[in-house]
Amino acid sequence: MTVDFRNRNTIWASVAVETLAKLGLTTAVVCPGSRSTPLTMAFAIHPDIEAVPVLDERSAAFFALGLAKRTGRATALVCTSGTAGANFYPAVIEARESRVPLLVLTADRPPELRHCHAGQAIDQLKLYGNYPTWQTELALPELDLSQLYYLRQTIAYALERTRFPVAGAVHLNCPFREPLPPIREPDAQAFARQFPDSFFEGSIPSEATFSLASAADLDRAFSAWFKCDRGLIVAGVAQPVEDKAYCQAVAHLAKTLGFPVLAEGLSPLRNYASLNPHLVSTYDLMLRDESMAKRLVPEVVVQVGDLPTSKVLREWLAAVRPQVWVLDPSDRNPDPLHGNTRVLRVAIERLPIPDPVVPPGASEFCRQWCEADRQVRQQIDDTFGHTDDLVEPKLVWTLSEILPPATGLFVANSMPVRDLEWFWQPSDRRVRVWCNRGANGIDGTLSTAFGVAWEAPTVLLTGDLALFHDANGFLLRQQFRSSLTVVLANNHGGGIFEMLPISQFEPPFEAFFATPQSVDVPSLCRAYGVEYEAIASWQHLKRSLKQLPKTGVRLLELKTDRKVDAAWRQRLFENVSQNIVKG
Repeated sequence: MTVDFRNRNTIWASVAVETLAKLGLTTAVVCPGSRSTPLTMAFAIHPDIEAVPVLDERSAAFFALGLAKRTGRATALVCTSGTAGANFYPAVIEARESRVPLLVLTADRPPELRHCHAGQAIDQLKLYGNYPTWQTELALPELDLSQLYYLRQTIAYALERTRFPVAGAVHLNCPFREPLPPIREPDAQAFARQFPDSFFEGSIPSEATFSLASAADLDRAFSAWFKCDRGLIVAGVAQPVEDKAYCQAVAHLAKTLGFPVLAEGLSPLRNYASLNPHLVSTYDLMLRDESMAKRLVPEVVVQVGDLPTSKVLREWLAAVRPQVWVLDPSDRNPDPLHGNTRVLRVAIERLPIPDPVVPPGASEFCRQWCEADRQVRQQIDDTFGHTDDLVEPKLVWTLSEILPPATGLFVANSMPVRDLEWFWQPSDRRVRVWCNRGANGIDGTLSTAFGVAWEAPTVLLTGDLALFHDANGFLLRQQFRSSLTVVLANNHGGGIFEMLPISQFEPPFEAFFATPQSVDVPSLCRAYGVEYEAIASWQHLKRSLKQLPKTGVRLLELKTDRKVDAAWRQRLFENVSQNIVKG
């Protein structure tokens, strides 16, 4: 038992932290400040919790998000009072939208120092609006055993709510009166004599489990699926704790039904490809061809989790309006298309798939999808294989070929994640891919990647704007113990805007949309003590990524021209449509 009886604040904070430790919390990200001193001390000295100090609150929050993404367990996040907590807001939003468990602890002034122009005091109640999965303000610390029981149970409930019924951020506002440092108080030390040794025994709730969809709902679903010979499985963004188990579950469903599987680039399915013989990865390019889009219309779609990134796929599904069954264990509305949708509240890993009376083989519909995918994949691979120019679209395709097995890859939003959707090759390399696809922002990209990379060497694929927007993330290098390799596609601005109609309007396109920056990347790296390397060729990149370092931070810069990149992509899309066999 680790309870600090030096004063009422140390008792309160150490009971909270000990409760978290007994519940299994292992990591806390702590930002500097005075009002949070009791919490900082409790986390810093606890033997079973790793406390990581981070200067920049926004960076700290995304770093904590990355840690939680990798482990699937909540990370605690601590800051002082005032605007410090406001800097957590973007990461709290991302945690909700991408279902990542975070426990946010914001220290605060006591009630008598609010709304009276006391220093570093703002209204912190419901600071994050409706984005937390649960939020409350804790009572002020007291030397009262019943209040400590209240604290223990509230902390336990808060940590449970970071995961159940759907993962996200929980916000606890934590007021403290002076003394904030661990100055000894006689009453507190006397209180130690009445503190029961059994305080933490039997008080920790059992882990919550997700409830399954009803048996009647499942019967109706399987009845409809088994009758259909024009069915699809659409597997969207997925970042499960156990990639292989997820892939095996999807493959089992696909083989049982005889359906093809459209696998998003951010799904682990593309990196365990041999598990699923009916895997389709080029659907976005296929569906750009009008005759192909008409020929491959399904009657039933089984959607696993969120929809893929592909706008083309979403617009096609919205137009053809099949019967959609969504497998999603959360309490959210998973249907942005507002189609003919039924939701089964169950994770794919928990879906009780019955054995069919007659196991179906691949239907003609399935074979059409797979043959079209084979054709398009061959064209993509041939095109990239004969391209020596340093164009950004080839970067994702090359990474899918050369990253060492089981490498972690964090992908920035905007252009990199779309290139991943279009060009990432299926394989059995077991690469683990992450991205902040909840709110789809570029903020916190570098810091989140540091969190993902905390325990194992990881690669970050990013554009220049996403990197510069979070350059303070490089401050995390001081505590970093693993390795992060940043692969920077520097096209001097927002490449994704070159793909949009607004690019034809100049002015104001270049200044207000592309927003090129004048940052000298080698100088930026020197300022933060980051190793820098300019990539001169694809062979150079392959040599640099053949084996990842065990420790340290390095940046590999690949300079491209965003207008050339956009035109290159467009030519590839057109060539695929022209050359695909229409029959």
